[in-house]
Amino acid sequence: MRYVCSFTMSKPNTIRVALLDLYEGQVNEGMRCIRDILQQYSKAHGIHLAVAEFNVRLKCELPDLHHDIYISSGGPGSPLATDATWEPLYFDWIHQMEQYNQQTQGPKKHVYFICHSFQLAVRYFKVARVTKRKSTAFGVFPVHMLPGGNREPVFVNLPDPFYAVDSRNYQVIEPDHDQLQRLGASILAIEKERPHVPLERAIMGLRFNKYMVGTQFHPEADAPGMSRYLQREDKKQMVIKNHGVEKWQSMIEQLNDPDKILFTYSHILPNFLDLAIEALTSGSRQTAEGRRQK
Repeated sequence: MRYVCSFTMSKPNTIRVALLDLYEGQVNEGMRCIRDILQQYSKAHGIHLAVAEFNVRLKCELPDLHHDIYISSGGPGSPLATDATWEPLYFDWIHQMEQYNQQTQGPKKHVYFICHSFQLAVRYFKVARVTKRKSTAFGVFPVHMLPGGNREPVFVNLPDPFYAVDSRNYQVIEPDHDQLQRLGASILAIEKERPHVPLERAIMGLRFNKYMVGTQFHPEADAPGMSRYLQREDKKQMVIKNHGVEKWQSMIEQLNDPDKILFTYSHILPNFLDLAIEALTSGSRQTAEGRRQK
């Protein structure tokens, strides 16, 4: 049975959203897509989302605890251990979020990790292995739910399988089931089955704990914007050079299918915002009631 988020209490006028930018200054579609989703959500629900952006990798900027919701983006390069100054700061930020949620009686901090951020979170929580792929995963692919995904509020109203944009040179495999159980974590989804490839299917989504969730794919990818991006001559030639003309044609066709990327775009991050804001509203009310009782 799926859990359906709904606003049953009065909504706060302003929600503070921290958007962590891990793109290291590289031109990308990811940040634009996340901004668009936040703007659309704000307008549709009549809530002011006060969004603050943090340049994690170039400026070592990390948000403090004064935000309500946190979204951490994808990004280029290796998610494996490096000597970069920002990396331990990023892990310390996750630790602060985790400690706050464990120790605070009031509203919790909900976090969504996307692609590169997801891989880093997997390393932090030690729930699986992050490794380099034999070849780049690039395109629109089906994502298959596991039982955890069927119960996941962020996946409400998604079909099984659903479709998502995948763009990565690394993967999350070999889950540590003992660690998952210790954390109360669950695997939500895995990549498409490839019977002709004798390799383990990668993990595509995890709920790390009650307040932190992430996906290996890009739920923020919007079909019209991605289509325009891929039809730019420079990007078109880059895709054809690296993946072939058939891959480019397939991506354009699938991006224009309303039951694929557009459906994922309009559900996953909006569902996450529904969940986080509903929990924030509920937590605020419980805190106020507790103070009155004292």
